[in-house]
Amino acid sequence: MRWSQTFIPTMKEVPSEAEVPSHQLMLRAGLIRQLMAGAYTYLPLGYRSVRKVSEIVREEMDRAGAVELFMPALQPIEIFERTGRKDAFGNVLFNFEVKRGDRKLHFALGPTHEEVITDLMARHIGSYRQLPITLYQIQTKFRNEERPRFGVLRTSEFLMKDAYSFGTSLEQLNAAYDAMYNAYCRIFERCGLRYLPVEAESGPIGGDASHEFMVPASNGEDFVIHCTSCGYAANQERAETGRTPALPKPVDAAPAPVLVPTPNAGSIEQVSRLLKTEPTSFIKTLIYKADGQPVAILLRGDHSANEGKIRRVTKASSVELADEATILKVTGAPTGFAGPIGLLCPFYVDHDVAQISSAVIGANQKDAHFTQVIPGTHFEITATFDLRNAESSDPCPKCSGSLQMVHGIEVGHVFKLGTKYSTSMDARFVDAQEQSHPIIMGCYGIGVTRVVASIVETCHDDNGIIWPINVAPYTVQIIPLNVTDQEVMTVANTLYGDLSQAGIDVLMDDRDQRPGFKFKDADLIGIPLRITVGGKGLAEGITEVKWRASAETHKVPVADTVRFVTELVASKR
Repeated sequence: MRWSQTFIPTMKEVPSEAEVPSHQLMLRAGLIRQLMAGAYTYLPLGYRSVRKVSEIVREEMDRAGAVELFMPALQPIEIFERTGRKDAFGNVLFNFEVKRGDRKLHFALGPTHEEVITDLMARHIGSYRQLPITLYQIQTKFRNEERPRFGVLRTSEFLMKDAYSFGTSLEQLNAAYDAMYNAYCRIFERCGLRYLPVEAESGPIGGDASHEFMVPASNGEDFVIHCTSCGYAANQERAETGRTPALPKPVDAAPAPVLVPTPNAGSIEQVSRLLKTEPTSFIKTLIYKADGQPVAILLRGDHSANEGKIRRVTKASSVELADEATILKVTGAPTGFAGPIGLLCPFYVDHDVAQISSAVIGANQKDAHFTQVIPGTHFEITATFDLRNAESSDPCPKCSGSLQMVHGIEVGHVFKLGTKYSTSMDARFVDAQEQSHPIIMGCYGIGVTRVVASIVETCHDDNGIIWPINVAPYTVQIIPLNVTDQEVMTVANTLYGDLSQAGIDVLMDDRDQRPGFKFKDADLIGIPLRITVGGKGLAEGITEVKWRASAETHKVPVADTVRFVTELVASKR
């Protein structure tokens, strides 16, 4: 493609609305333009990269035995009601009514396609002989993001690959899961991304086990807990800690706790200032509802509760913070003054609480706290649990190392769904004994447009993007220094034609601009390999060939340039 014949509106200044490098560079390099908050147009350069990532995904899905199809984005709301996800998604789900003649119809725009694919299987799968099978698509998804930001990293409309496996047994599910997991590793390696597979929570998708594929990035919105010694990795929602239970021994003849007034101080920070103590000496008592029943969670004052761990410990399907009326009922006090002494509901104690020798707790009465509370003495502890978010320096649960926390961008997620959707959508199969069972499912997603943004976020320097070769909009860029010089353009056009004939996609900057202007744009858009034609080099019968990421320039005879570049490209792929 010749620059003069395509559309690459580069920008010299950093747009004021762009917060992170990927957003800044994708705007400046002419990859995207915003239509409205959360919705972007992909311009020719950007869309070429999206298509290249899509093709890598498609090749690896096919290689893993998945079969491609294409499902509608427009879906009847009833299928979300059948699975309970209309309420689970809440405001994230685009749902609306339309008139058709004298009828009102209620639709949703698909955030994912579990319901659609399961409905399809329910209609067409009847026998175990038709299973296993894995189906996938690359399709636009819609989610009503409350705060679209970071360019195309968080949008309301995005391109996603979603795959779904269907089988008759856990063995078939595990085989499909492993095939998808391995395919994801190949996809991200081919895209030139550094990634971490991490254990994850399933969230509103549901299911029994899942992994996220995270790209470490300083501007990532997710937290990844990682052990560099053994490779253990999990997102913060899922990460375990290597802390071990240690029940405190009761202290004989310990003085009673001291009741102190704490007027208008209901938060850890407020009480810390009032009593001149550190949050590490507090026991925070949080009241939750687990499947509708009140329970209390006891944490050290500087720690954060992990609702996934709370759900597993309480064996509840759903967990949420209790309302004011429930808190008042079980504590006798408003929010901010709960404590384990005299609490009228079961409570669960985090491991670290048992290590506090003298604690501050809520007194279960308004504007009052107890001090000098000894866990295991002034209130009973029969067991402790891992109930909080893991943090840096926590012990690793798998080895003797320590955990580290890094920011990351989620680019893929795989789930073992089990029978969550097949049961609610009545997708069943009959086995060899003529017995009917729900189909066992898996779900596997990759954010295609998010992959592109993650590449830009992590592959750039001060001058612009540095594309990995397999996903770059073009592989080679030719820069003729003087487009009005017939000899320069003869060589440039010959190289352009021969490289294109060799199957290499080439962008030629045929604009009548100063060399410095072209080189700045070349660095900005980041095409991997650059060929400069003209100046003293051409007078000596050579071209200058340079990788975008390298300072080294190869001086190559004009006659050898096509062979040299072809070999360089082959060596990188």
